[in-house]
Amino acid sequence: MSLVRRAEPADAEEVLRLRQVMIDSMFQADRSTDWHAESLPTLRAKLAEPDGPFAAFVVDHPERPGALAALVAGTLDYRIGRSGNPLGTVGYVFSVATDPDARRRGYARACMDTLLKWFRERGADRVQLTTSAEGAPLYTSLGFRPKPDPLLELWLWL
Repeated sequence: MSLVRRAEPADAEEVLRLRQVMIDSMFQADRSTDWHAESLPTLRAKLAEPDGPFAAFVVDHPERPGALAALVAGTLDYRIGRSGNPLGTVGYVFSVATDPDARRRGYARACMDTLLKWFRERGADRVQLTTSAEGAPLYTSLGFRPKPDPLLELWLWL
């Protein structure tokens, strides 16, 4: 039996907690949690859409009932089709986190395997993510490769 399960609306607060663990581990990240209360209703609604383009997979914490040990979240994006991907379906992983006291147990890998299967079942021809140096070995072992294209970003609000 797999430890990985699809996150449900009741998991929303723990999903946000683990997302904050990931954010806090990033260089120069804003560690504020003020946004959690505003984000929670939308996250609950997204977790309640089993057929939507968003999915989060989690592992329950083995020592802390009601807590999550690991989280992986991703979304399907549409891009205009091309040769090899006429449907234009692309997966994007945007949140991978393991509770600090539950690391090195294979939880993130198990969640990633489940998310990658979910992407394949929905026709994604590729999956993209950004990574920290700490996370890179996991993704490399799963077959991810660096892209030479630099990412540019424009923030529309300040």
